[in-house]
Amino acid sequence: MLKTTGATFLAIATSFFILHFSPPPKSYYHSLFISSSLSDNASISHHLRTLTRRPHVAGSQANAEAASYVLSTLSACNIMAHIVSYDVLLTYPDSRSLTLTPSPSEPPITFDLKQEIYEGDPYADVADEVLPTNHAYAKSGSVVGPVVYVNYGRVEDYGTLKEMGVNVTGIVALARYGEIFRGDIVMNAFEAGAIGALVYTDRKDYGGEGGDAKWFPDDKWMPPSGVQVGTVYNGSGDPTTPGWASSEGCERVSVEEVESSGDVPLIPSMPISGADGETILRSIGGQIAKDNWQGSKDAPTYRVGPGPGVVNLEYNGKQVIATIQNVMGVIEGVEEPDRFVILGNHRDAWTFGAVDPNSGTAALLEVAQRLQKLQRSGWKPRRTIILCNWDAEEYGLTGSTEWVEENRELLASRAVAYLNVDCAVSGAGFHASGTPQLDDLLKLATQQVQDPDNSSQTIYEQWIQSTESSLVSIMKVKLNDSEELVWLVHVDYISTSKLMNLLSCT
Repeated sequence: MLKTTGATFLAIATSFFILHFSPPPKSYYHSLFISSSLSDNASISHHLRTLTRRPHVAGSQANAEAASYVLSTLSACNIMAHIVSYDVLLTYPDSRSLTLTPSPSEPPITFDLKQEIYEGDPYADVADEVLPTNHAYAKSGSVVGPVVYVNYGRVEDYGTLKEMGVNVTGIVALARYGEIFRGDIVMNAFEAGAIGALVYTDRKDYGGEGGDAKWFPDDKWMPPSGVQVGTVYNGSGDPTTPGWASSEGCERVSVEEVESSGDVPLIPSMPISGADGETILRSIGGQIAKDNWQGSKDAPTYRVGPGPGVVNLEYNGKQVIATIQNVMGVIEGVEEPDRFVILGNHRDAWTFGAVDPNSGTAALLEVAQRLQKLQRSGWKPRRTIILCNWDAEEYGLTGSTEWVEENRELLASRAVAYLNVDCAVSGAGFHASGTPQLDDLLKLATQQVQDPDNSSQTIYEQWIQSTESSLVSIMKVKLNDSEELVWLVHVDYISTSKLMNLLSCT
């Protein structure tokens, strides 16, 4: 009788404990994560404002301060966080000038190469901290030559010029942004025989159509003085440590070896504004360009040249071995701690980075804070989650590449998936690209999240209505020489609530 009573009591006590003290099912935490109870627009707004208060290019003091902010925020979430530093080759503009002589009978025009500050700009007080417009890793030098308009600077565009009988040897190529990577624009110009390259932002692609078009801050379009800056490096990581991490005291290849690699341009180049590009276009004579080479409706007629306009392009850059800082946060898994799910975003920006990348950084920090709230409720991840805030991405995926090179074997055997979010807020719509293994997961996640702009539909429904092509663009990632692949997805969309909700589904 005593044994029966004891067994009954034990069964009752066990049932009571399971009922009242056992952890909730995983679906509970999933629902909690995507619920509005964990969201706080004030905190994510604070993150974005703090990160974008000053320009913070890689290697600058402002970017180091941004790294400290990310580190302190992750640490405040009780996430094991630390900084991983690398010493890498970065370039900065030292001096630059551009002069156009429209014709032998006309006086030269010297461009000021400045982006105008709009009236009421709240960041005008730190605008002088923005680097002068330049191409990272551009070749230093001075060239003088007649201008040829080369459309987008693609291989087929040079083929068209050859068919037209236009000789591009010894000329300065004027190309408009779009269609291909800017580094390929410069490389194609060199291979065609050009001695320099200018890349401008055409109104047809970035400035809005028609004479009544408005631009930032009144609309989304690029202002006439706006310049698209960026890298012309065709590789990934530190150019002086190809294949190995740029740790302190490491071996490096010479600058001459970097140039012979084919990954950096061998002719000077410079990004210029749409207004300056149009001024140069007006100085070009010769045959009229094809219809699909022309500009917007109110633009001048584009001709291909060469000349009679002649430009004098001078650029001098300085090469610096600078310290960059990746900020890493780790939440250890309880069931499969040796399997990694990695969430990444970069921090450095050419200017303020309000969209690219710090809308993503702000979302990353908000996700960290949500995960902390889940942990307080008893949640623990199945696998280890690694939060990565990369540095020097704008120069050539540098911070992330160096970390992968340092941890290649570990990642090849333990990484399960990588999710990257840089532009979390960048206009209407949802966009994603990834390896095919994650297609179904991404679709499932978007089907579970309400569209904050239309409560009657999910993000998935909005997504399929806005595209006629495949929903998920295919992305392939080579992790090492043995062709091992890590599952990866890259997402861009308008709402931070969408971002954080989707992350809970991965």
